[in-house]
Amino acid sequence: MSENSKTRLGTERIGKLLFELSVPAITAQIINVLYNIVDRAYIGHIPEVGTQALTGVGVTMPVVMAISAFAALAAMGSAPRAGIMMGKKDYDAAEKIMGGSLFTLIVLAAALTASILLFGENILMMFGASAQTITYALDYINVYALGTIFVQLTLGLNAFISIQGFAKTSMLTVMIGAALNIALDPVFIFVLGMGVKGAAFATILSQGVSCIWVLSFLSSKKSILHIKRKNLRFNRKIMFPCIALGMSPFIMQFTESILFVCFNSSLQKYGGDLAVGAMTILSSAMQFSMLPLQGLTQGAQPVISYNYGAGKRERVRKAFRILLMCCCVYSVSFWCICMFAPQPLVMIFADSQELIEFTTWAIRIYMAVSCILGIQVACQQTFVAIGNAKTSMFLALLRKVFLLIPLIYLLPHLLQDQVMAVFLAEPVADTIAVTATAVLFFFQYRKLKDQSADQRPEAPQGSTS
Repeated sequence: MSENSKTRLGTERIGKLLFELSVPAITAQIINVLYNIVDRAYIGHIPEVGTQALTGVGVTMPVVMAISAFAALAAMGSAPRAGIMMGKKDYDAAEKIMGGSLFTLIVLAAALTASILLFGENILMMFGASAQTITYALDYINVYALGTIFVQLTLGLNAFISIQGFAKTSMLTVMIGAALNIALDPVFIFVLGMGVKGAAFATILSQGVSCIWVLSFLSSKKSILHIKRKNLRFNRKIMFPCIALGMSPFIMQFTESILFVCFNSSLQKYGGDLAVGAMTILSSAMQFSMLPLQGLTQGAQPVISYNYGAGKRERVRKAFRILLMCCCVYSVSFWCICMFAPQPLVMIFADSQELIEFTTWAIRIYMAVSCILGIQVACQQTFVAIGNAKTSMFLALLRKVFLLIPLIYLLPHLLQDQVMAVFLAEPVADTIAVTATAVLFFFQYRKLKDQSADQRPEAPQGSTS
């Protein structure tokens, strides 16, 4: 790898870099949305049992989200720190971070697989499964658990491909798996008659192929950072700061799992299986809203982390300004779809007219202020990119743990329409959280502006300079 290729993140025009890195990352996230949604779309159209099967698979989503969250814990803090070390030209330290992250991902995958297989039924019943839906939920999650190692390594290690600036390669990781999943789903579900189990088998086989792709690239000469056997260990001085920084994306994703449980339990109480089924579709809509935004931040993160490590504050500020503008444009655009034309979106997942009508009503409440989520994502992920673990962790906790979860249970006691009150918790929490995030980032932005151009952040603990 030439020195020019290694330093391009610090010299290329910001707008061009963000375009080249963000377009593949956004494409990857859109494909990732399809990855999850195709399963639900096919399952929702299974003859005779589609609605119950969709609700059953919806109950498993907190478990699936938790698996992704633990991948974020191990890797999403490690990758930005590796990027900062690359900005300092300390590639050995960056490879040690990547090796420690890989080891941690393997350990977490083994623990998660055992937990799901042993306690899956109890977990799913606690998460809102009913006697009518538990069979479908177990059929899906017991198969999915077998592919946990593939999910962990694919999601976790792909972050290290992105942080090096290989956005197209990172996109191909997701694209390969998604294309296989889309092709295999109808074969396993309908042709082979495997139903919900078929959807799970299609998913883990697709993730397995993506995993092989990631490992092959990071072991090849094309990669700047390489997987080395000597680095496959858990060094506390290196990994604890990485995990601390990874807590923010972990909390964001793990609390999605907890939120799904809270929503399902409350909606099951006030609205029954119909409301829980609608929540499954609403979570898909939220993915459409959030994942492309995360693609934008993934494209910007290598630029921000590298230049922050290199002490180039003006490039960091400019990258953030462009990121914020793009995030806001997208979030407003998707909000318009949810408010003014939600029915076509809902009909992707459901045949039942009752479910379509109910969800079309609910989505306008649930997504009422999604137009401002671009501010939340851009600011919070920039905190992660510059290594500000404490603030990013606080903001992750604020929106979901401190605000949304209490509101899910509080608002039904204050409003007459209790089902509407549950859905209303989301926009109320979002409004407060986005306001707080914007205020905190304003002070961080001024701090960056006041710092001298040649000032550099403290090196991660346990690294060499």
